[in-house]
Amino acid sequence: MQNKRVKNLQALTESALLISLSVVLSFLKLISMPYGGAVTLASLLPIAIISYRHGTGRGIFAATVYAVIQQILDLSLLSYATSWQSVVAIMVLDYLLAFSVSGIAGIFRRPIQNQTLALTAGCFLVSLCRYACHVISGATVWAGLSIPTEAALSFSFAYNATYMIPETIVLLATTIYIASNINFKSHRPTRLQNRTTNLKHGWISPTAGLIGLIAVIADTVIIFQNIQDENGNFVIESLLHVNWTLVIAITAVAILLVCALLAIGKVLSEQSKQ
Repeated sequence: MQNKRVKNLQALTESALLISLSVVLSFLKLISMPYGGAVTLASLLPIAIISYRHGTGRGIFAATVYAVIQQILDLSLLSYATSWQSVVAIMVLDYLLAFSVSGIAGIFRRPIQNQTLALTAGCFLVSLCRYACHVISGATVWAGLSIPTEAALSFSFAYNATYMIPETIVLLATTIYIASNINFKSHRPTRLQNRTTNLKHGWISPTAGLIGLIAVIADTVIIFQNIQDENGNFVIESLLHVNWTLVIAITAVAILLVCALLAIGKVLSEQSKQ
């Protein structure tokens, strides 16, 4: 009984801290689209971690709390609604459902033993569900407001993709990095240790991964920052005007640094065995 109380208290404390972290990350916008929508610094990952560590039940509850907070922060958005029905639809589709689905991110913990793969798959599923909610909302509630009435569904698909594609890329890249370095299955999250790496040189792999993560985020921002025009259209032609030289340079430098660090780590590991 005592152990159950301690476990519940731990889950409650962790959930409160991680929900707060999600809110903070939601303010760190890498891209703010001119006609609505933003790319955050993996703001749904802390909620996904709650779900993975403590089950989808607690995850959905935490995600719902987060959804309510997001709705409160964006109350001004409701001023665009034309009726009380549209107000309810916006609250349900764009917030309650769209963000609450992040609570199912831990659904693959049991069927997939690999933590990184399970959490990444969960975050990808969450992103798809969130995207679906926004598309439905755009094609119904926002049709005639910010989305043209004609071909509302196809426009909503494209419009919401302008920020959900880069948002998903950043979320998955961050999830892979975090899940590869922290063990969320243990009673207390601990650092994952590579058995082939000496503890003295254990900083090398995380550093290499961090460089790769930064490069992915930087490339995503550069590529997608102008993907939406002032009317909310998905401008695929903007990809022609991306500074691809900078993207290639960032990617090349990151690959070289990662390879160099991994090579150094391998040499140091072999020397420590001698």
